[in-house]
Amino acid sequence: MRACVPLIVAVLCGLAWVDLYLAPTSCQGRCREAFDKHQPCHCNARCQEFGNCCEDFANLCGNHEGFSHSSDAITKEELQSTSEKIYRADTNKARKEDIVLNSQNCISPSETRDKVDHCPEPLFTYVNEKLFSKPTYAAFINLLNNYQRATGHGEHFNGQQLAEQDTFLREIMKTAVMKELYSFLHHQNRYSSEQEFVDDLKNMWFGLYSRGNEEGDSSGFEHVFSGEVKKGKVTGFHNWIRFYLQEKEGLVDYYSYNYDGPWDSYPDVLAMQFNWDGYYKEVGAAFIGSSPEFEFALYSLCFIARPGKMCALSLGGHPLAIQTYTWDKTTYGNGKKYIATAYVVCST
Repeated sequence: MRACVPLIVAVLCGLAWVDLYLAPTSCQGRCREAFDKHQPCHCNARCQEFGNCCEDFANLCGNHEGFSHSSDAITKEELQSTSEKIYRADTNKARKEDIVLNSQNCISPSETRDKVDHCPEPLFTYVNEKLFSKPTYAAFINLLNNYQRATGHGEHFNGQQLAEQDTFLREIMKTAVMKELYSFLHHQNRYSSEQEFVDDLKNMWFGLYSRGNEEGDSSGFEHVFSGEVKKGKVTGFHNWIRFYLQEKEGLVDYYSYNYDGPWDSYPDVLAMQFNWDGYYKEVGAAFIGSSPEFEFALYSLCFIARPGKMCALSLGGHPLAIQTYTWDKTTYGNGKKYIATAYVVCST
């Protein structure tokens, strides 16, 4: 394990890492507390009304049934087995020689809030950009600039941008990764046809909801993959391709990392600190070297099987958890809630 966090954090990854990742913008131990204007986000009974809840409010303070009729409709063992199959199916991932990282200085959890640039060099020394000519990569990259990063500004898509969403979904559904995911969910009676599955993915990821006062200013795809800025802080932005492209343009300044996963090939996991064109990300965990369909599949699997909950997976024999959150302001089909965020929590 190549982690620079203290041993207690590594051992108690399922709890301590979550606390580390969410603090100070978490509802951990704060549910139903009185309004405090000095807090960056809130956990009181009216925070949803004002659009200023912490991202984990629904998970920690709400009461949601999720998509399953019972909590064990999809077992932990099935999730781990399916994630291993998805991991093996990702033939579009980067090879070891395709990416050269320069992770440089590792910091302790207590230093992540300091906003100090500990790394004079970029994170990515080299990326084989031939990867980006692959159909799923190209379709994914076309989506990244279709959003306004500041929350509070409604998103509006033209015909070409809507077509790009359909192209991305069409391309990823050709891959073994997404075929593996659909096969599992179809077997679980979650979807009766591939078209039903694709339609649900489109609503789940590209359907607009409101994070602030403006109607339709966010989506799961924008938050997780492209990144947003809310109240002067970077939120989401959990994708290595987006990071590389923004760093190449001089818009991302890599500061440090505080966790490096145990994998000796791609995909790996890195938790890092960075400045995105004037706004700071305290801890951003992301897969490195994974294909777009791999991340899309794992996050979708966890949101469908464990909406708003911790989702325990296994990749290459190593345990890994993904946390998703639902969003209550807008719903789609049969009361299903939009995916608000998803990110890698830990691995040991």
